[in-house]
Amino acid sequence: MADIRYSDNDLAEFKALIESKIAVAQNDLDGLRGSLSHADDNGTDDTAHSFKMMEEGAATLSREEVAQLAGRQEKFLRSLENALIRISNKSYGVCRVTGKLIKKERLMAVPHATLSIEAKNAQG
Repeated sequence: MADIRYSDNDLAEFKALIESKIAVAQNDLDGLRGSLSHADDNGTDDTAHSFKMMEEGAATLSREEVAQLAGRQEKFLRSLENALIRISNKSYGVCRVTGKLIKKERLMAVPHATLSIEAKNAQG
């Protein structure tokens, strides 16, 4: 019996999606770190739209809140990087509880998911 896994073409599609999300997330994290160090007081003309919105909101956030956001962003980046490892060893998209494929729609929405919806809901 063959291993249950996504095709190489599907894996390549997921890899491209994850790499683009990593680029955006890293840019946002760099901006958060910059606002913590106040190294980027020159404005946000060269940053992504999503970060500009965060930066405007960050003006009203405390340093502690910005640090918490940066910590969450770092965790998100690690999750995405771990997903790339799973792609390279061809275990990406397999639920770690049920052993079944996670639906492609879920992975497109949450590309670092390691649980199917059924397994996630069973966790309560």
